[in-house]
Amino acid sequence: MKLSDKRVIAFVENDFEDLEMWYPVLRLREEGATVHVVGDQENKEYVGKYGVPIVSDYSYNDVNFYEYDAVLVPGGWAPDKLRRDKKVIEIIQYMNDQKQIIGQICHAGWVLISAGILSGKRVTSTPGIKDDMTNAGADWTDDAVVVDGHIVSSRRPPDLPDYLRELINVLENKSK
Repeated sequence: MKLSDKRVIAFVENDFEDLEMWYPVLRLREEGATVHVVGDQENKEYVGKYGVPIVSDYSYNDVNFYEYDAVLVPGGWAPDKLRRDKKVIEIIQYMNDQKQIIGQICHAGWVLISAGILSGKRVTSTPGIKDDMTNAGADWTDDAVVVDGHIVSSRRPPDLPDYLRELINVLENKSK
């Protein structure tokens, strides 16, 4: 399996976009990656915008994020909550400083904005936050998926196949 030696954090909060959480989690697991769902509490059930639940493996404060190769931020309304948590921001900033893979889709760009890591980066997102992204210094483009170094961004659920193809490629080619 392509990603059998990779470890990935998938952030969660209520009102995540169901497909933007589950599709990446399942695809990465299919490729052999260990994916842990991480929320504000361990073993808590979170419910997506369309009612599909997921249970967290760890809390933000308890996950040893230094041991992970990537972090995923789903869209929906969850990013507006995620970006308010200091530990989430700390983890995103650490992953960015270490050039670990950061995957973000749809409204997830809000978390990267709050972490202050988008200046000079080429990214995409849902067009609804284009102004937020450009005001944070990003070079925003309306493409299905954009890879800028260790940041892989995408727009919305119909782009998930393109997003995961590129995310898997970047993660597979990342050296430990």
